[in-house]
Amino acid sequence: MSSDIDPYEHLHVALKSDGTLTRFVKLPKANPVASPDYPVVFKDHTLNAEKKTRVRIHMPTIKLPPNDGTRIPIIIYYPRSIWFLSFWDTDNTYILTSKLACQVPAIVVSVEYRLAPENKLPEQYHDAMDAILWVREQALNPNGEHWIKDYGDISRCFLHGCGCGGNIAFFTALEAARMELEPLKIVGNIMNQPMFGGMERTSSELQNCADPVLPLCVQDLVWEFSLPKGENRDHWYCNPIVEGPHTSAINKLCRCLVIGFYGDAMLDRQQDFVTMLMRHEVQVDAMFHDSGFNAMEIVNPECLNYIVEIIRYYIVDKENKP
Repeated sequence: MSSDIDPYEHLHVALKSDGTLTRFVKLPKANPVASPDYPVVFKDHTLNAEKKTRVRIHMPTIKLPPNDGTRIPIIIYYPRSIWFLSFWDTDNTYILTSKLACQVPAIVVSVEYRLAPENKLPEQYHDAMDAILWVREQALNPNGEHWIKDYGDISRCFLHGCGCGGNIAFFTALEAARMELEPLKIVGNIMNQPMFGGMERTSSELQNCADPVLPLCVQDLVWEFSLPKGENRDHWYCNPIVEGPHTSAINKLCRCLVIGFYGDAMLDRQQDFVTMLMRHEVQVDAMFHDSGFNAMEIVNPECLNYIVEIIRYYIVDKENKP
């Protein structure tokens, strides 16, 4: 049972008296080079020096003459982190972003955002919006990043997030819908296994309470890390089904894609989320695979390829259909 699991031991962290974490896990960093398997190049930029955030741009090495009208979409990607552990520069993130860059094809801007509990929500949403504004600035600035200026189509920007990155993509899209971003346009929001929660347990949570990746007690702890002090899991950052200041903007969202797996403890949350979007008349596609588990694509290459193909279809094929 989930109650038999020590969530701190499961996450390999220790909470210090000042409220910060000691993280004992060191994830393998990406050491990418362009190759036949991953024909992309990348470069890093500082996003906000004060916040110590960065972006990593992935560019496919396909032949694209600059400034000839052949431009490719831009995917602004918010990686997994389980709120407390950065996956931004890891092998797993690089494999996904490289596949997206090559197979869509697209320019993929992977965003490093601040971590909990040192930084509580909504700081991560602010970092995510910083990245959108950074992409816009690069396109408008005569001295901006030339990959974006010469090859990117800022009228075809997609937000994409996995896990808590999917949560970030949702709330960032809501904020973007309230802003004047022209000529940048966000035309799609892709949420892969978005991380949501709530105080009342759902059937899928109870059935998968001892999930090997995110047991229920571990989910509770990372929400405790990330939510504003004094708030519980029915705060709208965790449970967007509840009424909150975000609700009035939901019907302004662009089209959405939600991906999930039936073995994920958050399945019911994700399906209720899709129902909520439909109730607010958001154009939404939902792809729930009848097997799998949370973060399955990290350990299963076939699952990763399945997700990438869904995203490619959503961005390229579905976008081109009347």
